Amino acid sequence: MKTEGYKSGDHYDEMFTPEGKTRDHYLEFCETLTKTTAKKMNHLQFAANQTQRSMGMTFNVYHDNQGMEKILHLDIIPRIIPNAEWKKLEAGLKQRTNALNLFLQDIYNERRILNDGVVPSDLILKSRDYLEACIGLTPPKGIWCHITGTDLVKSKDGEYYILEDNLRCPSGVSYMLESREIIKRAYPQLFYKRGVMPVSDYPAKLLRMLQNLSDKPKPVVGVLTPGIYNSAYYEHSYLALQMGVELVSGVDLIVENKIVYMQTTQGLQQIDVLYRRMDDTFLDPLTFNPDSMLGVPGLFEAYKAGNIALANAPGTGVADDKAVYAYVPKIIKYYLNEEPILNNVPTYLCREEGDRQYVLDHIDQLVVKETNAAGGYGMLIGPKASTEEHDKFRELIKNNPTNYIAQPTLSLSTVPTLTDEGIEGRHVDLRPYILYGKEIEVIPGALTRVALKKGSLVVNSSQGGGSKDTWVLYE
Repeated sequence: MKTEGYKSGDHYDEMFTPEGKTRDHYLEFCETLTKTTAKKMNHLQFAANQTQRSMGMTFNVYHDNQGMEKILHLDIIPRIIPNAEWKKLEAGLKQRTNALNLFLQDIYNERRILNDGVVPSDLILKSRDYLEACIGLTPPKGIWCHITGTDLVKSKDGEYYILEDNLRCPSGVSYMLESREIIKRAYPQLFYKRGVMPVSDYPAKLLRMLQNLSDKPKPVVGVLTPGIYNSAYYEHSYLALQMGVELVSGVDLIVENKIVYMQTTQGLQQIDVLYRRMDDTFLDPLTFNPDSMLGVPGLFEAYKAGNIALANAPGTGVADDKAVYAYVPKIIKYYLNEEPILNNVPTYLCREEGDRQYVLDHIDQLVVKETNAAGGYGMLIGPKASTEEHDKFRELIKNNPTNYIAQPTLSLSTVPTLTDEGIEGRHVDLRPYILYGKEIEVIPGALTRVALKKGSLVVNSSQGGGSKDTWVLYE
């Protein structure tokens, strides 16, 4: 398929230089691409779509008027990352995960970082995600963030920047795994010839990490799901199946004498570790939200008594806050005495008067985000928004400045993508997955999310985004 007319624009393109030269790590793929007809590429794309449907790789879009399940469109052209580039990412993500775990342990116990004024106390202690029930707790093995999905973008300078941390229930890993199987079949010879690092052992690594949280020789592990109507239910069931553990919901569990049991056809069976896929406040109606119909009454007391481990630990959500994100470079320096390997996107905190005024004056140039929103909601992309939208967000910021941050509009990198008009560049981000067990490990692959709409910077699946397989090369 021809790429001569491809335009990389004024941003960083991952396959081509601004002069149109193919980057070294894409040479063999580009050669394969030019030998493949447009008809063949469209056939491969159609086959990928059908395979996703047959696998049940769907998700629900909340707020969608049609209320239907959708596939996360998988583009047939992979994103390829050279090994040297990945090594830096890996080191930076390990550093960040280590620091955030120390931060969580500190703010729920000694609060040294708050007492020393490195992070404002009110930002943490008044956060709706700071759980008073967790004060004084240390989770099993001292690990809070067992599974992290960190979002990064590459800007026009060719450098990666951390966009946000996801330490509660990061989703998308099942799409990374299943996408690999689909794309590997599309380019079988090239895949093995090029030397792509595997991701298929993720479920085994996840299971080992979960088992490590218990001191029992053969702990019983389960995946706790909110149920079939959750947008990520496919992933919950997929991971439980791949790990060979039970998929349970709140109604399947019961707590007696601070011990959690799973109700089975053979009677009650004690469960030792839960990979929970629901937010903190829904876990236990006796401790958190009394209206929760999803959780397990008494679960948190069993957790405090050390009779069950939860991954991720309750209370991690406070480190997801986009305002706390702005302080992560200082958090790294405070706990590790190191400079960050990976930089944050410059961030303006609307809670601070000087930053707030700058945002109000330059809102047409900035991306404004709610500190607790996710999925691309509660966000304004200034350069693409109308004057009415600018005015609306100015009022929102004035009325509740603590709830907003703002960042420069980054020129996200692009990867060639198959569209109805041929191969065109589409903006992407990157979500690698980090497991924290006996040590911190970054899975050598990632979920690459792609903005399928031409010119769009919003990659979220709930906002019409798709995905790409991510190839990390051995060399």
